[in-house]
Amino acid sequence: MSTIRTYATQLQGLDWDDAAQVGAATADVLAHLSEDRAALRSAVDHAAIDPQLRALCEHYDILDKIVLHDDPSGFRVRLHLFGPDHYDRPHNHRWSYSAQVLAGRYTHTLYGTEEGFDESTDIAKLQAKMVRSEHAGSRYTLHHTMVHAAVADPDTVSLIVRGPAVKERFLVTDRVTGQVWWQRGAADESPEEAAAKRMTQGQFDRCVDALKWLGLI
Repeated sequence: MSTIRTYATQLQGLDWDDAAQVGAATADVLAHLSEDRAALRSAVDHAAIDPQLRALCEHYDILDKIVLHDDPSGFRVRLHLFGPDHYDRPHNHRWSYSAQVLAGRYTHTLYGTEEGFDESTDIAKLQAKMVRSEHAGSRYTLHHTMVHAAVADPDTVSLIVRGPAVKERFLVTDRVTGQVWWQRGAADESPEEAAAKRMTQGQFDRCVDALKWLGLI
């Protein structure tokens, strides 16, 4: 874990509302962990045995999240492993973040800011403002007010540095089903909601196997 801790100090005083500053400050840790397989493997190994980090790892229908570092200042470093079924779900976030794709690719659609983006949103009327193809080596920073969607190929993996949460909830929409729903942070979840997304040991082990198969650790 020494690699992530090396960068922790410079990220602790970061203005996470300044996307340019966030992008510049997080570039080093993203680049280092993406290039140094031993460092990334060490971080994953530590996450496997650290009770606090394991409790933060989550499994969803579209992706898995492995938390590699949970900083007291509020930022986290995570791996996102996208599953075989990934849907077009425009959403915003509770926090700003930087990402680097380690394997695979996804179509990244940006819709603009969250102004007017609420439970009454007509998904059919959402208009893309930019469409990008994020592939291995791509790096970007996204402010928490942006609405976007990422439709990933199977076996896509990204590395995330997310800042402290600045909202209690964020909005998710689904173009296929037409559903719109709010999701809240862990502090405001019911025990049932927390249990539903908690990553089991078997799911964690499958993530590790996938990372090894992809040659990332």
